[in-house]
Amino acid sequence: MTLTESSRVRAVPIVGAPDLSIVVPVYDEAESLEELHGRLTEVLNKLDLRSEIIFVDDGSRDSSFDVLERLYLQDSRVEVVGLRRNFGKTAALLAGFQEARGSVIVTMDSDLQDDPKELSRFLEETNEYDLVSGWKRRRRDPLTKTLPSRLFNLVVRLSTGIPLHDFNCGYKAYRREVLEDLKLYGELHRFIPVMAYWKGYRIGELEVEHHARKYGSSKFGASRLFKGLLDFIKVLFLTRYMQRPLQLFGLLGALSLSLGAAGFLYLFVLKLLGHAVFQSHGPLLVFSGILVVSGLQLFTMGLLGEMQRHYAFRPTDEFSVKERLSRADGPPPD
Repeated sequence: MTLTESSRVRAVPIVGAPDLSIVVPVYDEAESLEELHGRLTEVLNKLDLRSEIIFVDDGSRDSSFDVLERLYLQDSRVEVVGLRRNFGKTAALLAGFQEARGSVIVTMDSDLQDDPKELSRFLEETNEYDLVSGWKRRRRDPLTKTLPSRLFNLVVRLSTGIPLHDFNCGYKAYRREVLEDLKLYGELHRFIPVMAYWKGYRIGELEVEHHARKYGSSKFGASRLFKGLLDFIKVLFLTRYMQRPLQLFGLLGALSLSLGAAGFLYLFVLKLLGHAVFQSHGPLLVFSGILVVSGLQLFTMGLLGEMQRHYAFRPTDEFSVKERLSRADGPPPD
């Protein structure tokens, strides 16, 4: 049997929306899926919550989708989304978020390194925080993964001022409104806490147990550090300067213009003193000209960004509403 949108069969339908959605991106993890499902089921059966488990197969090349199909037919809580090819973790998470119906959404990896027993602790923390990020303090990974991760987390923590130790931990819990308020694309899943923080949501951290990988090998290589750096620069711009591009480009333009003007002033003084400027300081003259032109271009980029933002302006881009009291919703409670 092949699962399609038109041929889905559910053994026992869930009545009403679930309280908890668990989103699990999957890529070539066929060996671990049944064991992961068993552990999740054991924990969920003890929780007094309606729940669903959403597996997103991100174009696996092994038999992962076949295993997920069997789990879907066995367990009414299981939902399966199969992507046409490997789109990456952000896309897989986004596909899961679009399917999720719970008021709290938990994400975890499918390699058995995240422990489902931590779920109740995450749910407790969501009573206080809008987003709870896991912290794998004692990682069971090789140094080739842990060292770049620590460097990445240090740079992000110092640059943003957000006191998290593990921004990229896949084990997270979200209140639903957080994910509805964010735009995810590319590989921005690493920076969800940063984007949520700048939107004004409460961010918390929970130290979690991390297990050694039981099957297969990691699907992420060292190249993700460079990609993460580029994405981090993008996130900094989107969170701090998206609504005011002229402040960023204007500052850079003013700096470039000032340096260029200082170079020209120095050469002008030398000329007044009788020095052969063109013969002895030609490179400085050229460099000063480049700085002035670059400064003007940066100013122009900032102005164009402001114009683009003006014509594409949406009021909801300026703020994020926490709650609303309106008499249009009915009279206030007594």
